[in-house]
Amino acid sequence: MLVVSRSVQIPENEFEWQFARSGGPGGQHVNKTSTKALLRWDVTHSPSLPEGVRRRFLETYGTRVNQDGHLLLSSDQYRSQSRNIDDCLERLRTMLVAVLQPPRRRRPTRPTRASKERRLTQKKQHGSKKKLRKKPKPDD
Repeated sequence: MLVVSRSVQIPENEFEWQFARSGGPGGQHVNKTSTKALLRWDVTHSPSLPEGVRRRFLETYGTRVNQDGHLLLSSDQYRSQSRNIDDCLERLRTMLVAVLQPPRRRRPTRPTRASKERRLTQKKQHGSKKKLRKKPKPDD
């Protein structure tokens, strides 16, 4: 079971695993074993995902979900199949933790009178500094 939080726990039977041969270091061992892990998870029909989390997940990671609603993650970082499985699950956990809490709504604020005055005096100083760089006119 993948435990993301108290409210979100995904059982292992929702995941489909496939394994393939992966490249990289390992010598002849790489050519004989399937250590690359491919995780397929049906995000759109998962019963263990609350609707709000599902919506935020699809908004954030929608480009990684195919048309069938499946998320595909692969890992061939390690030379053992079990470590690659753990890597896929950890990456999925971090993705879910990122969308677990709804984002805070921004409350619009207005600038204070002092900040407006500071901005205007800065603008005047900057303008006068630029004026001093100009060549003087003949009538000056």
